[in-house]
Amino acid sequence: MPESQTNLGWDVLLDLSGPGGGARHERLARALRAVIRDGVLPVGTALPPSRKLAADLGCSRWLVTQAYAQLVAEGYLEARTGAATRVSWSPEGHEREPRAARVAASAPRYDLAPGVPDLRAFPRRRWAEALRHALTTMPHTDLGVPPRAGHPRLRAVLAEYLRRCRGASAAPRDVTVTAGVTAGVTQVCRALEARGVTAVAVEDPCWGRTRDAVAAAGLAVVPVPVDEDGVRVDLLGGVRAVVVTPAHQFPTGTVLAPARRAALVAWARDVDGLVLEDDYDAEFRYDRRPVGAVQGMAPGHVALFGSVSKTLSPALGIGWHVLPPAWAEACRAANPAAATPPVVDQLALAAFVEQGGYDRHLRAARLRYRARRDAVVAALAEHLPDSRTTGVAAGLHLLLHLAGAVDTAALVRRAEARGLHLVDLATYLDTPPEEPTLVLGYGDLADNAVVPAIALLASLL
Repeated sequence: MPESQTNLGWDVLLDLSGPGGGARHERLARALRAVIRDGVLPVGTALPPSRKLAADLGCSRWLVTQAYAQLVAEGYLEARTGAATRVSWSPEGHEREPRAARVAASAPRYDLAPGVPDLRAFPRRRWAEALRHALTTMPHTDLGVPPRAGHPRLRAVLAEYLRRCRGASAAPRDVTVTAGVTAGVTQVCRALEARGVTAVAVEDPCWGRTRDAVAAAGLAVVPVPVDEDGVRVDLLGGVRAVVVTPAHQFPTGTVLAPARRAALVAWARDVDGLVLEDDYDAEFRYDRRPVGAVQGMAPGHVALFGSVSKTLSPALGIGWHVLPPAWAEACRAANPAAATPPVVDQLALAAFVEQGGYDRHLRAARLRYRARRDAVVAALAEHLPDSRTTGVAAGLHLLLHLAGAVDTAALVRRAEARGLHLVDLATYLDTPPEEPTLVLGYGDLADNAVVPAIALLASLL
């Protein structure tokens, strides 16, 4: 079977006016030979039927069949009775690997990177039903230019969900639909820069894209340490904005202590500042009660960010933020060309939440992740008894503190060569960690891969 059923050769641009002259069928053969040699038409590509290509070129069918026959004789094409004429030669001199094989070869055998949910458990059937419902019920006017802040229906659904599940203070007018948390943080940072803010504090350690989003807006990144109670509010200094993950600090897993939450809100009010609250995986709690969003305590000074990247899939590219009224217009003015997700996808998510599919998916996911977390902790205790784990009470990852002197950077490289993808805690820190530590993600790790993956890690150590 060819690697693709898409007739890439049907619309390829052929230059019949190149140097060389000759009869027209010779020029056509030369043009086809050139695009094959250049790799424009890969092995397996179906060429158009001779009658179709002749009509497109305004020539006789005989001319095309002569050109095809010449290239078949030279080994560039393969013709079979009753089937399309296909490219049979590549610049490398052999058939390319099937697409699936190339993708599989590039993927690690065991991926322990954090930040990825269980992609095998994506609710494909229910999502397809939600998409079908959106397409069959949406008025034709929704097929026009998308509203800048997102579709009103999804904004209303998200506002209700955030009030119900996260204790947020959110009305539909306060919600803006974005392409994800990073996109939303970038938008708000642009608004901060437009208002004269020059620096934004971030937790140290933190998700790398958070730093990138702040820097992309032209703002200085000010790292602030994190301890067992969360971000050190007393070290915020002279900044007027800070990005935090209070419900589940990334990657340490700590929860912002009640006293720190109060101190953070007091700081924001004192400096008339803005707290950017990334609520990235607050839905997943195993050994402790969930905590509400800080935004509910001070909606006038906290911007709340969320997405479906950790609950459903990052491929959907749907996120949101809830801004204080004083910042909403400033954010829109600073991002006049900000893109929103496709309206059909927005309406599908609205239907998925309204019909209860999202809540059912989250309940099943919590049970699945908790069982997998338990399996990972048990495997670590068996294979690496001298190491210790922290940050296991929630989320989709944990920290593994390695015993002894371990060069974690070298360990990561060795593991990569063996098909095991690891992430060093130093990746997320502004300063080196006090002890060798790995951030182990288990969200997308197959259940039957837990023990082999941890055993391989132990053998590398």
